[in-house]
Amino acid sequence: MTPAEDYLAKSEGLIAAVRAQLPQIRQAADWFSQTILKGRMVHVFASGHSRIMVEEMWPRYGSFPGFNPIVELSLTFHNLVVGANGQRQAMFLENVSGLAERILRNFDLSRDDAALVISSSGCNVVPIEMGELFQARGIRTVAIISREHSEASRSNDPRGKKLQDFADLTLDTGAPPGDAMVKVEGLDTAVAPGSTVGGCLLINSIKAEVALRLTAAGQPPKVLSGGCVVGAERAKELFEAAYDEHGRRLAKLYQSLGAV
Repeated sequence: MTPAEDYLAKSEGLIAAVRAQLPQIRQAADWFSQTILKGRMVHVFASGHSRIMVEEMWPRYGSFPGFNPIVELSLTFHNLVVGANGQRQAMFLENVSGLAERILRNFDLSRDDAALVISSSGCNVVPIEMGELFQARGIRTVAIISREHSEASRSNDPRGKKLQDFADLTLDTGAPPGDAMVKVEGLDTAVAPGSTVGGCLLINSIKAEVALRLTAAGQPPKVLSGGCVVGAERAKELFEAAYDEHGRRLAKLYQSLGAV
C-alpha cells in the first residue's frame, strides 16, 4: 500500500467513526436548530488549525446563517510561520488564561444561544475556558475533539481540565494520537493528519441535519449556492439575503452589550 492509499484507507475509518456518532450528531442539530429558530446564534470557536472547522460551518458554499464564527487572528494566523505574527506566538497565546473571557466580553450572550467549540487535543487553555464560560452562562455547548489524541495528551490547564469536561455533548473526529495517520518507511514520525477530515465530516453532517430541521419548521435556510447550479441572479440574491440575515442576528449580540 502506498502512503496515499494508506491515508485514504484511514480516512474511510474516519467516516465510519463519524457514522457511529449519528445519534449525537442529531442531538447537536436539535440544539442548534432550536437556537436558530429563536432568532439567536450558535457560537463557533476554535484556535489553531481547528479554525478550519469554524469556516467550514459558515460562511461558505452550502452553508447558511445562524452561526457566529469566532476566529481570533492572533490564535490562528499561521501562514507567516516565523517572525511577527508567527506560529510561536499563536501557540503561546492559545494557552493564556483569561483571553477567552475577553473575547466573549464582546457579545451579549443568551441562554437561548448554543455553542460549538473545536480543539483536536482539547488541552489548550483558551478553548477549555471558552467551553467553561459558555456552560457557566447556561449555554448548551458541543465540543469536537479527537478523543484518542486528547486522552493521550496532557492538559495545559493547571487544574488538569480538558474541553470535554465543559461540554454537554462531545463529538470525536476519530483521528489517532498525534493526529498524523501515515507512517513512511525510513521516517520515524508519522505524516498526514486526520482531524480536519473527521472534523469537516462532523461539521457538514450537523449542518445538513440543521437544514432539515429548519426547513421542516417552515424556516428554510438561505443557503450560499453556486451560480452554476441556481443561476447567477439567484446566487446573488441568496448571498445578499444570507449576509443580511447574518447581520441582523449579529446585531442582537451587541444591542444590550454592557447594559445593566
